[in-house]
Amino acid sequence: MSRRVAGIIRTARRPEGWKPVGPLPRGDEGRPELQPADDEDLCFLTGEWRLFQKLQGHRWSLDDLVTAWLAAKHVRGATKFLDLGCGLGSVLLMMAWQFPEADVTGIEAQADRAAMGRRSILWNGVEARCRIVDGDLRDAGVEGPFPLITGTPPYFPIGTGPESEKTHAGPCRFEVRGGVEAYAQAAARRLTFDGRFVVCTSSLERARVPRAAQLAGLHVIEHLDVIPREGKDVLVMVDVMARQPAPLVESTLTVRDAQSRWTPEFLGVRAAMGMPPRP
Repeated sequence: MSRRVAGIIRTARRPEGWKPVGPLPRGDEGRPELQPADDEDLCFLTGEWRLFQKLQGHRWSLDDLVTAWLAAKHVRGATKFLDLGCGLGSVLLMMAWQFPEADVTGIEAQADRAAMGRRSILWNGVEARCRIVDGDLRDAGVEGPFPLITGTPPYFPIGTGPESEKTHAGPCRFEVRGGVEAYAQAAARRLTFDGRFVVCTSSLERARVPRAAQLAGLHVIEHLDVIPREGKDVLVMVDVMARQPAPLVESTLTVRDAQSRWTPEFLGVRAAMGMPPRP
C-alpha cells in the first residue's frame, strides 16, 4: 500500500530480515517542496534513497539500473562523475549512492526534469556534491575532464514511432537532441585520457554504437546484452567506451528465467544496488 499526501509516497515492502544498506537520506525535513505534488510519485530508488517522478509518463527503469551497475565496475578510484541527459537524476543518484565521496554532475535540457532531479538531490541530502546543470549536452557549459561519464540516450530516431502527447516524455524516447552519436561526441570532449564512457542503448540500434564510438575517437571495450526474460531477444545494451583500444569483453545479463523469476545474476545486480531480493 502507499500513503497518500499530495502525490504518492511509496511504502517500503521488504522481505523479513532484509535491511537496506548504504548512506541514509535526509528526507523532506518538513519542507513543502520536498513533498510529491498531485501528479508525482516519491518512489524508492536504491537503499533508502528516493526519487521524484511523474505518475504518468517517463519513469526510471531497468536501463538506468544496469547502466549505473556496470559503470560502478569501471570506477578506479575516480570520484568525479558526469551523467549526460540525466533526466530525473536516477543514474546520477545511483552513482552518488554507490560512492558516498563522489562529486556527480548531470546535464539536462528539459527544465521540468532537471527541477525534479534537484528536488531528489535535496531529499536525499547530497546537494553539496551533486548538481544538475540546465542545458543541451552538446553545448552545455560543463567542462571536464571526467574519469567516468554515463548516458542513456533516447532509443528511437525521430519519425520511427508515435510520439507521446506528454511534453516531457517525447524527448526521453525520441532523439530530439541526437542519439548515441551525439552522446559519444559530448563524452569524448569531457573524458580524461584513461576515462570511461558507459552508455545504454536499444538493441535495435546495435550497429550505431561502434560507429558512434569511431566518430568520437573512442573504442568499445565492453558490451553487455540485457535480456528481459529467458528465451526473449535482447532488449537493451550497455557499452563501455575508452580512448585506448582493448580486447572486447562481452557478457549477457538475463533478468528473469522462463518462469518469470529473477535470475541469480539479476538478484546480484539488485543486491549491489541496495535493492531487496523481492519487490
